[in-house]
Amino acid sequence: MRRHICPVPRLGAPFAQGGVALAGSGLVWFEEVRVVEGGLRAAQVQTAQSQTVQSQTVRSLCAQDSARLSALRPTLCGVSLNRPRIMGILNVTPDSFSDGGDLVTVKAAVARAKTMGAADILDIGGESTRPGAETITVAAEIARVVPVIRALRDAGITTPISIDTRKAAVARAALAAGAGMVNDVSALRHDPELADLVAETGVPLCLMHSKGDPATMHLAPAYGDVVAEVMDHLGERVDFALSRKIARARLILDPGIGFAKTLAHNLALLRALPVLHDHGLPILLGASRKKFIGTLSGAEVAKDRLPGSLAVALHAAAMGVQLFRVHDVAETAQALVLWQAMYSAELT
Repeated sequence: MRRHICPVPRLGAPFAQGGVALAGSGLVWFEEVRVVEGGLRAAQVQTAQSQTVQSQTVRSLCAQDSARLSALRPTLCGVSLNRPRIMGILNVTPDSFSDGGDLVTVKAAVARAKTMGAADILDIGGESTRPGAETITVAAEIARVVPVIRALRDAGITTPISIDTRKAAVARAALAAGAGMVNDVSALRHDPELADLVAETGVPLCLMHSKGDPATMHLAPAYGDVVAEVMDHLGERVDFALSRKIARARLILDPGIGFAKTLAHNLALLRALPVLHDHGLPILLGASRKKFIGTLSGAEVAKDRLPGSLAVALHAAAMGVQLFRVHDVAETAQALVLWQAMYSAELT
């Protein structure tokens, strides 16, 4: 049976005696872990009553397990991950679920980027991967993203840029234009040649969980244990990346909220976020304005889902997530600043 170690996050500095930082965080720590044998449904609850779950202290772990959970994750695009960081979304697409058509000109994209001064990274995508979206050609995708990346640099915007693509040729063009990271929602399944490009250039790579492809992923997604299956899938994709000579220190993981997942699947993953730290890699969460927020809150229009998006972000920050991919950068940054101030030992 597969063994998973799920830290139990606690908040606030200074840490309690015996507590250690979770993934190098200055505010999130743990002293208790739950060692889960087999499925991960039991890890989603805050009690260890199942016979497949054993509650232990961090001191009982071997040095390797303890270090994997507690070590500060490698710097990403020059940005330290010792506190929550923001990835601002720039979708230069006509059909994205929330902001499709908003940034169809280079001028509009640059203007939007200038409002995202609080972003640590900008994520630029030229192909919608919303449920039901169709694949576009490489040429069309390059024509959308490359002029925007060049214009951002020409405008003096120095924020690191991530290219949101599944395709090696698009990523190569974007990196040549000034991007410095690849965000692949297919986790190298769509175009395995993308792995060779990442290995060659040494840029960071985000591997996201998904099933099927955007055109069909929303059609009756099913899991036996969604948390366990996401964990296993991400582990397998990490192994694939390593086999293609991508350095482990360049990898980031995303559980893929909203990708081939129902409301129940999304909530199960959000409750079980701490177990993702068992991979020992940075965690990116992209839940901003997603449909499940509207389903729960009644906000049918995606742009009306800011309050719910902030609630999810603050929950995830308390679970030790390091990177938040969001549409509303200034609002998320403000929420995280207040969250950090309330749990910090220092006066501000």
